[in-house]
Amino acid sequence: MSWETGQQKRNPRRDINTFLKEKEGYLDEAEAKLLLYEFIKENVTFGTNLISGVELFPFQHMAIKAMFESDYFLGIWSRGMSKSWTTGIFAFMDAIINQGVEIGILSKSFRQAKMIFKKIEDIASKPEAAFLSQCITKTSKANDEWVMQIGDSNIRALPLGDGSKLRGFRFHRIIIDEMLLMPERVYNEVIVPFLSVVPNPKERENLYNMESQLIEMGKMEEKDRYIWPNNKLIMLSSASYKFEYLYKVYENFENLILDGEESERQSTRSIMQFSYDCAPKQLFDENLIKQAKSSMSQSQYDREFGAIFTDDSSGYFKISKMQLCTIEEGLNPCVETKGDPKSKYLLSFDPSWAENEGSDDFAIQVFKLNDETQQGTMVHGYGLAGASLKDHINYFCYLLSNFNIVCIVGDYNGGVQFLNALIESSHFKRINKKINMLKTEFDDIEDYQRTLRLGKLEFEKDGIPCCLRKPTSSWIRRANELLQANFDHKRIWFASRAIDDSFQEQRRHKIPIKNLKFVNTEIEENQSDGAKMLDFVEHLFDMIEYTKGQCALIEVKSSPQGTQTFDLPLSLKRTTGPNKARKDCYSALVLGSWMIKTYYDVKTSKAQSTQGFTPMFIK
Repeated sequence: MSWETGQQKRNPRRDINTFLKEKEGYLDEAEAKLLLYEFIKENVTFGTNLISGVELFPFQHMAIKAMFESDYFLGIWSRGMSKSWTTGIFAFMDAIINQGVEIGILSKSFRQAKMIFKKIEDIASKPEAAFLSQCITKTSKANDEWVMQIGDSNIRALPLGDGSKLRGFRFHRIIIDEMLLMPERVYNEVIVPFLSVVPNPKERENLYNMESQLIEMGKMEEKDRYIWPNNKLIMLSSASYKFEYLYKVYENFENLILDGEESERQSTRSIMQFSYDCAPKQLFDENLIKQAKSSMSQSQYDREFGAIFTDDSSGYFKISKMQLCTIEEGLNPCVETKGDPKSKYLLSFDPSWAENEGSDDFAIQVFKLNDETQQGTMVHGYGLAGASLKDHINYFCYLLSNFNIVCIVGDYNGGVQFLNALIESSHFKRINKKINMLKTEFDDIEDYQRTLRLGKLEFEKDGIPCCLRKPTSSWIRRANELLQANFDHKRIWFASRAIDDSFQEQRRHKIPIKNLKFVNTEIEENQSDGAKMLDFVEHLFDMIEYTKGQCALIEVKSSPQGTQTFDLPLSLKRTTGPNKARKDCYSALVLGSWMIKTYYDVKTSKAQSTQGFTPMFIK
């Protein structure tokens, strides 16, 4: 571990510990209260223990102290180093010490933002936190906003996606958990402007004018002017790739810390970069570290546990290429909970039958088709391990009912049994849909036009065309090479995160959200449909990131016979359990990519599509 001080100028203040040590005589009650306040503010560990009964590790003390003393705090911490818990302690301590402060908690999802909120509630519920529980005057939990009042201070947890709602607040402190997933546009256009607006401009002007008069009278010097505290931005995250926006923020902070800031009103910044081996051994489970090493690629392990920014992924599919194929925030198409009736969609799926959390994911993806460019954009994703067949069928029927699906593609292995079960189910019979099973396999590369003619005849039959793809070695190679080429030439896209008006539009759609299961963890008890819908919209973008992450792990190997395999690294394939590495969403993406091309090849084929017998006269 190293410590770099940098060239930042900090405001001078007295050493309260030395002052109290040298203080003699009797203290009246008013002075004692002020000195206690100043002592608690300066001694974070003592104050936290007094108010909440929590004993901090040294690195937690350093982090909370830095949050208090810095205007901009960036924490790049290993997974499992209590980011949310430590930040929750800062939040309630800041709210108590600086009465009237407005603290906003944002994260990649409302569920994650609420986690910090819950950490405070958990701490306050313990018997040793009697003082803290007395400080909390009110707590309210709406669908899209949780608020904790501590005297005149407020701590608010809000969903990140609702950018329009964020613009309606003015925070003195903004806490961003999982800064890695913060959209650059939201950071620059919404978050940063928060920090430039002072809460009491008239009061500041009056004091400035009074100080100016005292300076003119010779009763005060310019250097003695009162320095108002700046607003604060606190960001926590694991490390990212170097081409991502978080690394730009990191480099900017580092340069300003080491070189200083040339401005009249300087801001102070701190970076705390902690790998797992910086934490006390009591905090980490060694089994977790061993499992992570065996279940993650080296690059992923370095980012998640080493707090190291890494270069591009080393797999067959480059994460940087996939990032360039992701729609920018604020642009359409974004993730969709319900399709546009005027648009066409293609559905791909890779089934899994096992009903335990250590099984493969049952993966489904929906692509929005663009007839003009003949490209597709992944706008919806589903990946669930261990759920029942009934849950998968229910979700499949929801997609067929709410998206204009014009084509389906699935893995032949398991796909036949699933579609048979789907067609016989009561869910499918209620939605009044028909599936047209294609027999053409589109494997005859030498006479591809003839294959397209056969496919076009089948496409014109009644029902949604469905192709169950047999995963032969030659097809696997061609389909993976096609997906890589699609990334290189931007022919397949990933939808943007839903924000602002798009976020509101997606969460207002009327879908059977009450009956949908989309995560393995239990949904909060008594959660309303509105709150679940909010989580669902945010979850859809998580599934897009999850899919890209799986693609980044894929390696290609060649056998002595020349056959290529596309699979997870051997070390990851050996992992088991609920958190094992998976590739099912990647498989669904390969299927979808291949079927988008095949669909447009069939549709644009000039072959005759007339069915039936044409009589001929022969002399």
